Amino acid sequence: MPSALGDDTLADMSDVIYTVRQLNREVRQLLESSYQKVWIEGEISNLAAPSSGHLYFTLKDEEAQIRCALFRNRRLRLRCTVENGVAVHLRGQVSLYEARGEFQLIVDYIEPAGEGILRRKFEELKQKLDREGLFDLSLKQSIRRIPRCIGVITSPTGAAIRDIVSTLERRYPVANVLVYPVAVQGAQAVPQIVQALVQANHAPLCDVLILSRGGGSLEDLWAFNEEAVVRAIHASQIPIVAGIGHEVDVTLSDLAADFRAATPTAAAESVSPDRGELAGELTARNRRLKIMIGHVLQQQAQHLDLLTSRLRHPADRLHAHRQDLANMSARAFFASQAINHQQEITTLRLSQRLNNASP
Repeated sequence: MPSALGDDTLADMSDVIYTVRQLNREVRQLLESSYQKVWIEGEISNLAAPSSGHLYFTLKDEEAQIRCALFRNRRLRLRCTVENGVAVHLRGQVSLYEARGEFQLIVDYIEPAGEGILRRKFEELKQKLDREGLFDLSLKQSIRRIPRCIGVITSPTGAAIRDIVSTLERRYPVANVLVYPVAVQGAQAVPQIVQALVQANHAPLCDVLILSRGGGSLEDLWAFNEEAVVRAIHASQIPIVAGIGHEVDVTLSDLAADFRAATPTAAAESVSPDRGELAGELTARNRRLKIMIGHVLQQQAQHLDLLTSRLRHPADRLHAHRQDLANMSARAFFASQAINHQQEITTLRLSQRLNNASP
């Protein structure tokens, strides 16, 4: 009987016998191909940060948990802080750590749980406004190369205004800068930003407007994703340069603006000519102008010489007129003498004929 049981057991087994390593590898490949990018919500716990720069932690909810690995190259790109007890949304690839046979998630992106709702709202509003044409590239206004007055809509106490002013002083110190102070986050941010845009357009003193603030989370930057702000940017008759956050931060205001700069400093650079380049350009233009003026003066001098050669002195002309008068007088005198002589001959002939005819 035991032998019979053994034969039945062997008959039920696969012909392939895996090593542990082979099985773990095959399972890992199956998981990674089936769940390449998944979003998971949970709370971070058991966070470990070894000297390698990688992060290892557990993501859990009330009923289950999963081990997670966030490698250094991905960690450096994150804008949020990874801490125990923080509720997050994360994206990653389901995998298996072969050496221990542990089911895990290889994380490539993390955001605070609240940002997930904001991000969905962002995408919905973006699609709506895009359909209305608020981001149409053909409607973008050109930025004046040498503006006389630059308007800045930002917080009067933030880092952005300091970066913008210092950049303009360095590159283009002759520019007039008009600051419209506003809140850049919080309940008052949206109405103040909209009012500043309306005010700037009502009294158009500026050739260009910079709308700016420093970096922050999606929630910190949310005022620049509000529909009222985006529509006010689109309605502006004055070109707007958006310099909001850092290069990785893209808001709906960036998409609606006439030009998007990666940072506040880059925004200031985009609206101001560099004074060194400007001085060099003015020097080159001055050189070309001198050459052109010299060429014109040379042509005019040659033309003047030609006219001078044709011009006669008044005394010469008077002498010529006198000579003509003398010639005419002489011809008149000789003509009168000839007429008198002819008349005398005619008279003499008539007299002779009369004498001959007299009895």
